[in-house]
Amino acid sequence: MLTGKLVLNQSGTPEFVFRVFTNAPEFQALLFTLFLLLYLMIFCGNTAIIWVVCTHTSLHTPMYFFLSSLSFLEICYTTDVVPLMLSNIFGAQKPISLAGCGTQMFFFLTLGGTDCFLLAIMAYDRYVAICHPLHYNLIMTKKLCVQMVMGSLSLALFLSLQLTALIFTLPFCGHYLEINHFLCDVPPVLRLACADIHVHQAVLYVVGILVLTVPFLLIFISYVFIVSTILHMRSAEGRQRAFSTCSSHLTVVLLQYGGCSLVYLRPRSSSSDDEDRQIALVYTFVTPLLNPLIYTLRNKDVKGALRHSIFCKSASHCS
Repeated sequence: MLTGKLVLNQSGTPEFVFRVFTNAPEFQALLFTLFLLLYLMIFCGNTAIIWVVCTHTSLHTPMYFFLSSLSFLEICYTTDVVPLMLSNIFGAQKPISLAGCGTQMFFFLTLGGTDCFLLAIMAYDRYVAICHPLHYNLIMTKKLCVQMVMGSLSLALFLSLQLTALIFTLPFCGHYLEINHFLCDVPPVLRLACADIHVHQAVLYVVGILVLTVPFLLIFISYVFIVSTILHMRSAEGRQRAFSTCSSHLTVVLLQYGGCSLVYLRPRSSSSDDEDRQIALVYTFVTPLLNPLIYTLRNKDVKGALRHSIFCKSASHCS
């Protein structure tokens, strides 16, 4: 049953509406303000990282190239979700067409998948830097870095296109279908189909394993070698510096993979749309927000570059 008011449908084609967070106007205003502030913080924080990496030659290294790429993905990722979510907090439930829902799902899956692949690439970069430091510049060339990022995007595009096309070939009965979520995500949309979805759920698990489990295993293997190498270092300062560069990445990995795994790899019998919606808030807002904070607060190079930029701008004598 649909909650709240509904904008009238003038056609017979199926349309989706998102379940409202609350019908209380005071809480709607609070949620709108909170989500808008979080989005602006995500946008500004990640934009700052991209700007600092691009404008400081000392940060023109593979690690910071991947970090700026991750920040760009986080901006696109949240922009695909948050503006539409904000527009549905107030007033009547605003329908989204079948094509519109499919488009949002496609970009959401593509950007999220690329994000997961990129975190695995960043782990490989740390592995080469710590385990093979003398060959680092020979292995992690600019060409290879670009190829790995583009390869991640291409693979995510391919998997997302297949999964989205498969889901939207299903029949959806009725004119208005309420999604118990704030975005067109795969699990809640699948539950609205009026057909057998066992094959589609199996495909979702396979894609989930390819996007989440395989990259996570690669990250785990990389860190086994990294930790082994660090423990054999004679210098305490070297060990501390190596652990410091890895801890930021590991924190982001645990947040991203933990939340996504609970939604996409958990058995349907032990999950609910309400739980999925709450978990999705974590990887929609918390992870993209913490990404620039974690890398800024725990990285001396980025902190130094930010301080230098702010000081130079305030002093107005930067070269």
